[in-house]
Amino acid sequence: MQANEKESEPATAETATTESLEAAPAAALAPDAGSALEEALRQAQTKADDYHDAWLRAKAETENVRRRAQEDIAKAAKFSIDRFARELLAVKDSLEAALASETSSVENLRSGTELTLKQLVAAFEKSTLAEINPLGEKFDPHRHQAISVVASEQEPNTVVTVLQKGYLLADRVLRPALVVVAKGTA
Repeated sequence: MQANEKESEPATAETATTESLEAAPAAALAPDAGSALEEALRQAQTKADDYHDAWLRAKAETENVRRRAQEDIAKAAKFSIDRFARELLAVKDSLEAALASETSSVENLRSGTELTLKQLVAAFEKSTLAEINPLGEKFDPHRHQAISVVASEQEPNTVVTVLQKGYLLADRVLRPALVVVAKGTA
């Protein structure tokens, strides 16, 4: 039994030493661990506040950019016709000058009208307004509006007569051409 007692004594002494070592640092570290955790929490809160502030600033900047873009779009829509209107002013001036002349002959009126038409065509070209005159072309339902179909010696679905020219604005149909189309002979 003495051997058993000797074996158990060191184990008891060792256990007591281990328990005291574990308790001592825990008691000594408890105030430091709490302050370290509080410091880490403060740093995390500061970072979170910084990120929240940056997020709020970014959100405000995004709203400002969106608002400015909407204002720019509204201004562009409001003044988009500005250039075309300026070009038409010269045409109006020419027409008024022709009407103001009291000693106009038919030849003078004709030449003045031709010059005014040239000004108008130039204004259309500058504003990407193109004429659709599809005489002799294949009928295109996207650019032409068929008023009637007539028997003709021309190939079927070909424009025989243009009743009213159409217009494109930057490759978009502004007004389709009114046309008469040839039908196939049976």
